[in-house]
Amino acid sequence: MKIQCVKEKLQIAISKAEKITGKNLTLPILSNILLEVKKDNLVISSTNLDIGIEITVPGKVTETGKVVVPGNVLYSLVHTLTDPKITLETKDQTLHISSDNTSTTIKTVSDEDFPSIPNIPSRESFEMNTEGFLDGIRSVFYAASVSNMKPELSSVYITSDEGNVIFVATDSFRLAEKKIKSKKTPNFQDILIPVKNVVEIIKTLDGVSGDLSIQISEGQLTLRTEEIYLTSRLVDGNFPDYKQIIPKEVSTNATVLKQDFMNSLRTANIFSDKFNKIKFKVSPKEKQFVLQTKNTDLGENTTLIDAAFSGEEIELNFNHKYIVDSFQSIYSDSISLDFNGEGKPMIIKGVSDSNFLYLAMPMSN
Repeated sequence: MKIQCVKEKLQIAISKAEKITGKNLTLPILSNILLEVKKDNLVISSTNLDIGIEITVPGKVTETGKVVVPGNVLYSLVHTLTDPKITLETKDQTLHISSDNTSTTIKTVSDEDFPSIPNIPSRESFEMNTEGFLDGIRSVFYAASVSNMKPELSSVYITSDEGNVIFVATDSFRLAEKKIKSKKTPNFQDILIPVKNVVEIIKTLDGVSGDLSIQISEGQLTLRTEEIYLTSRLVDGNFPDYKQIIPKEVSTNATVLKQDFMNSLRTANIFSDKFNKIKFKVSPKEKQFVLQTKNTDLGENTTLIDAAFSGEEIELNFNHKYIVDSFQSIYSDSISLDFNGEGKPMIIKGVSDSNFLYLAMPMSN
């Protein structure tokens, strides 16, 4: 094989592929990437058996062929090169990489054991804007469980309703929901993507624009853009009926400026205990919103926040981290906090954004 490529495009593709390579001691072939020069381009492939990727890179083709090389070695090399164009060529079981000022050879690996990236006929499919899909999974994935005890909770749930594609994640202590308007009314069976794969999908699609074709087959999800083909295993399970736990009524509301709230939480957290406990005291009659933290080893803190109020007085404890996590998905300058009585979850929303909802369960005293 022999092909000349633009260094920048080659580096981006190799970087994305190398991140997905597997670190499996029993299957060392997974730490490699496959380079296949076809008639008009170079296709770079990698997989860890849970997720797989093929990235197409344009180039000037002299000879077709394919080769397997260690992903980290190839990435480290290409990353250091400064010449605008790079030539890849195979000779005598080695890959020759050359540019105007550099010539390098890398020992290759037999491609016989390299797993193929599944290309399964889709059962259902729909299209979204790539940025919209990324916004959806980015807005919720951090709320998924880090434990694999319940695979459906360590996943991002994707469903559709009323022309929206809806992304949801929960670890049973907090929940995030993001609605993304679809160009066409989507109609597909609900799916669960393992959150560890979601993290890789975000890295892979970061910076990619245009339409994203989403195809669903038995136990497999396929994402396709003009240059990227990505597959992910799906979780076989049932996501909880999360809408049942979202309060339908509001007994107390506090509306605050996002930046003021963030600053106050940052100060209060200095004195939170090992459980990150922070007390919210909302008193509409006295027009006070108070944050309180106490650490027996360090001291305690009380912070007042300017807010607009309505409803009844309430006092609840929350995990500081769970509250702060939600800010990455709220783009409004003001935040609405809805309460529905003692022991009930708090709902956090951006004042000017009805498409994102975050639920946090209170902690015991």
